[in-house]
Amino acid sequence: MEIKPEKSNWKHKLHEIIYEADTREGKLFDVILLIAILASIILVMLESVDSFDAKYHDTLIIGEWIITILFSLEYIFRIISINKPTKYIFSFFGIIDFLSTIPIYLSLIYAGSQGLVALRALRLLRVFRILKLARYIGASNKLLLALRASKAKIAVFLFFVLIVCIILGTVMYMIEGAENGFNNIPKSIYWAIVTLTTVGFGDIAPQTPLGQLISSVIMILGYSIIAIPTGIVSSEMTKTPEEHNTSTQSCPNCLKEKHREKAVFCYNCGSILNP
Repeated sequence: MEIKPEKSNWKHKLHEIIYEADTREGKLFDVILLIAILASIILVMLESVDSFDAKYHDTLIIGEWIITILFSLEYIFRIISINKPTKYIFSFFGIIDFLSTIPIYLSLIYAGSQGLVALRALRLLRVFRILKLARYIGASNKLLLALRASKAKIAVFLFFVLIVCIILGTVMYMIEGAENGFNNIPKSIYWAIVTLTTVGFGDIAPQTPLGQLISSVIMILGYSIIAIPTGIVSSEMTKTPEEHNTSTQSCPNCLKEKHREKAVFCYNCGSILNP
């Protein structure tokens, strides 16, 4: 197995701080970034309130620039601290980090009044920063594993629900008819989905006794159906093994995580890990 040369000391230290949380500096970096993400989301929300934005517009802009510069530095540091930058740039979190950083820079291009609508849409891209939080939620990995393991069962369940809605919608179309708001089969299927999911917008309602009886059965059936996906995922989560023996080590070459404690080499590419 070919062992790749170690990175320079400053890149080694930078990677350890940014991608791992075993050190004091790494934990501090994660905490600062979490606070910045939450602060940014709050700024986006406050900016959407016209009365608040009119009074504190300059303060909001300054705060947004400070946070954007912080995220820009983070994005650059993440790129230069790994051996293969494209692994990060085109990864899920790399794309999210990019989308959450560029809006305020793009707003400089749309400075004219004719671009105000586009400017507002671009700045709303900042809500993607909330997805950056997933990087720091350890339990999310277990949930994702459970969802992947149960995707086939959930797909079958959703297919079954769709079939039920098509059948019930067609039946209600024949029973109620256009005079009661069930003008066509697609609209009747829409009613069946709304009723089965217990949302009940009330824009369409059956008027005949038979239609109301079927509607009552659908609503009761909806309550029992809601619990099925939860049970499927919960069952898979109990089967997912706990990862007690893994660390926060991230490979500086391929960015693979979940290495064993005290591992020296990456299980994916064989590169040397940070000690």
